[in-house]
Amino acid sequence: MRILFFSHYFPPEGNAPASRTFAHCRRWVAAGHEVTVVTSAPNHPRGVLYPGYRNRIRQVEDWDGVRVVRVVTFLAANAGTWRRSLNYLSYMVSAAILGSLERRPDVVLATSPQFFCGWAGVLVSRIRRIPFVLEIRDLWPESIAAVGAIRSRMAIGLLAKLELAMYRSARQIVTVGEGYRQRLLERGADGTRLAVVMNGVDGELFSPRDQDEHLAEGVGVAGRFVVAYCGVIGMAHGLEVVLRAASHLRERPDGRQVVFLLVGDGARLDDLKAMAERDGLDNVVFTGNVAKACVPGLIALSDVCLVHLRASDTFTTVMPSKIFEAAAMAKPVILGVRGFAAEFVRTAGCGLCIEPENERALVDAVLRLSADRSLCERLGRAGRDHVVRHYSRDELARDYLDVIERTATA
Repeated sequence: MRILFFSHYFPPEGNAPASRTFAHCRRWVAAGHEVTVVTSAPNHPRGVLYPGYRNRIRQVEDWDGVRVVRVVTFLAANAGTWRRSLNYLSYMVSAAILGSLERRPDVVLATSPQFFCGWAGVLVSRIRRIPFVLEIRDLWPESIAAVGAIRSRMAIGLLAKLELAMYRSARQIVTVGEGYRQRLLERGADGTRLAVVMNGVDGELFSPRDQDEHLAEGVGVAGRFVVAYCGVIGMAHGLEVVLRAASHLRERPDGRQVVFLLVGDGARLDDLKAMAERDGLDNVVFTGNVAKACVPGLIALSDVCLVHLRASDTFTTVMPSKIFEAAAMAKPVILGVRGFAAEFVRTAGCGLCIEPENERALVDAVLRLSADRSLCERLGRAGRDHVVRHYSRDELARDYLDVIERTATA
């Protein structure tokens, strides 16, 4: 098949949409298919172009056999409303125009978020009269309303109508978890056109490894009990709880060896760094943006991995990919996410679940694990066994490809 995939994010960006898209696309290429990804010049999350890239009308490159077409966008940081909205809309326009000029594909895919990336796929599928597959990784406008990014009821209502129209335009919808599937059914989506392809993990890239002592020294966590958060530091993640927990821990004799390692960049990074500096929190370390290839080495420095989202009902459907990466590296998880993610962690036996945004619960979980290394090892081994057995990227990419093939030939 010839597959045309719209994704606002793609490597060298290292966020979850970029990683998932590339992981699947390169496997489809290896299976003998032609895959073109229409994306933007890498600039997430700061809105600053990565070295070696320019914001041109069109530029083409190759990523492990995947043909990548980068289109011009209005560059903006992943923060605020209006500039980011212009970034999203400019991608939709550029991607729809240039995507329509690509060699005729057999099927069009688009991944949401962001929302208007999905609409780029809708437009091209209509213009070219080609079957459309929509991937839902987040529920808009619910998720942006939950973090207060948009407060206008009129705007949220309009986006909700556009959301439902986008769902109706798709011949097939692929979600990353059962929670999303149930929410889509509640919103009126056709259950016969819904499939679930979970997030997964590359068990070779994310595998248990020894700590790099020089890296631990360089980062500033050597000899301490490390609780690592690896991912986007955004409005949805509620990582202020880390600073509150760090303040409590430094006052306790049994907590003074604990350090929080926050790996990544995002809309809240600068504010959190300023807060940590103001409060003199020397037990919180920020790395800033790092390449995806460096993440496994940083996870290896940790004793525990933190996965956290704000305490909103909207996020009860979310299944963060961070869980899979931590578990694959045999690291126990402290999970501050309610709903389906918590059910997954309990089923896999790979960590401890806490109430989101509750610093006391986070402190208790950290101290419990720091005092019981055998528990850490048991949880880590259980998580590794579970995700490698059930959530291999290779198998999930094949499942996804089956959905695409059925859609293209229906």
